[in-house]
Amino acid sequence: MILGLISDTHGLLRDSALRAMQNTGLIIHPGDVGDPKILEALESFAPVTAVRGNVDTAEWAARLPTTAVVKIGGTRIYVLHDVNELKVNAIPAGVSIVVSGHSHKPGQAMRDGILYINPGSAGPRRFNLPITVARLDLDRKPWEVEFIDVSRP
Repeated sequence: MILGLISDTHGLLRDSALRAMQNTGLIIHPGDVGDPKILEALESFAPVTAVRGNVDTAEWAARLPTTAVVKIGGTRIYVLHDVNELKVNAIPAGVSIVVSGHSHKPGQAMRDGILYINPGSAGPRRFNLPITVARLDLDRKPWEVEFIDVSRP
């Protein structure tokens, strides 16, 4: 199972980001979607789990939860927008991956046996940060996140 991870689109969905989501079994969008058409486009590739980010304030975004738990086989994934709002004791039992966005900075870190992933921002460039999405093959362990630069068409 390959996960597609895309965040902070802020209403902009690049063709290169869409191409990076091809051949995924599930797409996770940890917030700041910006436009419901982005979720519709992503759903043409794979099922989408999305949460609401701080810019998702329009009426359509009210249907998005603030957090989600995704279970794929024996892997539980916790999704939220801003990892800084995460309280360690609030992580549901059995979670082995946390996916967040907000900072626009792609990265991964292992803490207390949990893999934390931020795919970066696929939307408009912020400061000098890269424009990225990520992919994760859940069947290959140890897990290695693949970050993909989507700044070029």
